[in-house]
Amino acid sequence: MILRAKEGYYRHPTSPEKILRNFYLRDAKTVAIDLLGKILVHRNKGREFRAKIVETEAYLGPHDLAAHSRMGKTKRNEIMFGEGGFAYIFLIYGIYDMFNIVVSEHNDAQAVLIRAGEPLEDPDRRLSGPGKFAQGMHITRRQNGVDLCGDQLFLIDGAPPKKIKKAKRIGVDYAGHWKDRHLRFYDAASEFVSVS
Repeated sequence: MILRAKEGYYRHPTSPEKILRNFYLRDAKTVAIDLLGKILVHRNKGREFRAKIVETEAYLGPHDLAAHSRMGKTKRNEIMFGEGGFAYIFLIYGIYDMFNIVVSEHNDAQAVLIRAGEPLEDPDRRLSGPGKFAQGMHITRRQNGVDLCGDQLFLIDGAPPKKIKKAKRIGVDYAGHWKDRHLRFYDAASEFVSVS
C-alpha cells in the first residue's frame, strides 16, 4: 500500500506550494514515495534551478545495513541524527556529491537519496543518476545541513506520478539481505529515471 500525504496538510499557509517541516517528519519509505513529483528549487548565486523529482531511494535508519547511520553517529553523518527536513550531502568515489533529505524524528537517522530529476528550465541539463542530479542542480557539500524549509534549497508541491514502480536500491550489495529490499521508487512514465 502506498501512503500519500493528505491534500494540503504539508503546505505553508502563506506560501501554499512550499513544503513544511511536518512533511519530512515521517519514515523514509513514505517520504521517498511522496517526494515523487515534488519540485526541488535551488537558489544559487542569483540563479534559480528547478527539477521535478522522478526517482528516490529510502534508507530506513541504523538497522538498515545500507544506511550511513548503521555504524552510529560520525562527523560525516551527524546531520542524519537530527530532525527531518535538512540536506545531507556526502562525497562518493571522491568525485560525486550525493543529495539526500534527512527525514523522521530526532535520532532516528533516516534519509532519502534523490536519484533523478526532470529539469524544468533547461531541458539539456542532465539529472539522471544521483551524482548528475546534484551536479546539475549545483548542489555541493557546501549545502550539507541546509534547512529545506528555508529560502535557498526547498521543495514545492507538484503533481504526483500516475504510476509508481519500486525496485532494489542501486550499489548496496554490501548490505546483506537489505540489498534485496525494494526501497527505490520511480515515476514509471518518466524518461529521466536513472539507468539501473
